[in-house]
Amino acid sequence: MRLGIGLPTTTPAASGELVLEWARRAETRPFSSLGVLDRLVYDSYDPLVALAAAAGVTSRVRLATMVVVGPLRNHAVLAKQAASLDALSGSRLTLGLAVGARVEDYVAAGIESRGRGRRFDEQLAYLRTYRDTTAIGPHAPGPELLVGGLSDEAFTRVARYADGYVHGGGPPRAFARAAASVRAAWSDLGRRGEPALWGQAYFALGRSDAGAAYLRDYYAFTGPFAEKVAAANLTSPAAIRDLVRGYEEEGCDELVLLPTVSDLEQLDRLADAIG
Repeated sequence: MRLGIGLPTTTPAASGELVLEWARRAETRPFSSLGVLDRLVYDSYDPLVALAAAAGVTSRVRLATMVVVGPLRNHAVLAKQAASLDALSGSRLTLGLAVGARVEDYVAAGIESRGRGRRFDEQLAYLRTYRDTTAIGPHAPGPELLVGGLSDEAFTRVARYADGYVHGGGPPRAFARAAASVRAAWSDLGRRGEPALWGQAYFALGRSDAGAAYLRDYYAFTGPFAEKVAAANLTSPAAIRDLVRGYEEEGCDELVLLPTVSDLEQLDRLADAIG
């Protein structure tokens, strides 16, 4: 299993300088990817812009969205942005997409949240075919495409349109249940090979209070569930190693550990924790 690290693009007081230095340093550490989150109504950086900046200071690590809220974006514009980033980075983009659960983001974008599942299906179909059917470029080869979500519709979307699945977090057993559903949908639709399976988790080594405060704020829209997310924040090397071991045992291909505090020391401490 490969291990990635998140960029601090949504954590409090993360300067542009910090984000770029984080990317530079991750390139020299044992991380295989840089992951970013997506919020519109939040004090955060745009995920594709952040990855484009990270691409300019790296050459090895993959660049992954964990995830971008697809229906907030025009199909053709998103396709153009993703293809451009993939081409300019040397085919390093993994584009994770989902419908999103925050209605306030849709309100701010002036887009109706109802019907977003149908529009997402249309968007995914477009992303799979636009290079061959439109004049929009660049055309080759295009980013790896992942789909997130926990519904039967999401698992079907993975099998119908994507190269793999991105899980939204939780213990290894939760990932295993979702992965089994993805594999079943993949088989039902007659897809060859195996879907790529990505997971994610949050960490703040030695900074439990600050990390938990951020997660409560970031997931406040979920109500009481935000406290469960905060409680799952990984704050010790032992907790990280246990989670990594569990995800590996359940067949995860890439696990991205997302920081919950804007402290460059966290990157070094995580690298030491995973060896």
